[in-house]
Amino acid sequence: MDFRSRLQKAAERGQRARDEKLRQEQAKALSEEEWKRLHSNHRLVLTEHIEVCLKQLGDNIPGFRFETIVDDTGWGAAVNRDDIKISKGHRENYFSRLTLVVSPFNKYHVLELIAKGTIHNRESFSRKNFQRLNEVDEESFHKLVELWVLDYAEMFAAAG
Repeated sequence: MDFRSRLQKAAERGQRARDEKLRQEQAKALSEEEWKRLHSNHRLVLTEHIEVCLKQLGDNIPGFRFETIVDDTGWGAAVNRDDIKISKGHRENYFSRLTLVVSPFNKYHVLELIAKGTIHNRESFSRKNFQRLNEVDEESFHKLVELWVLDYAEMFAAAG
């Protein structure tokens, strides 16, 4: 085989390698879109359940105000309330809040749920849970949301 033939074959191998790399990048981009779609589907179902549970918390413990959260920390909801205690002419303000948020899509392909709670100006509740997107069990997330809301309600009631 002369040099010209070897040069032509080398150029053809390079072309095939470039075409294969382009195909892999396109497949990766497509699969990344599929991951985002999967995250979005799970997020929608979970945020609806969060809203239902937090609205019920507000209905059962008077004074809590409900709000929807959509920002750079994620999607979810929160309930909060302000209390005032007056004793011997001294006024004290107390703030309580429970936030449940589904984190935005990330490169690790996980669905993450974050809960933070403040009771009477003290952060007393912080929980996180995550599952890989392709292994998400929505029922376990629903039970977890319910458990965390119940835990917070019990802690709030115990604080007086």
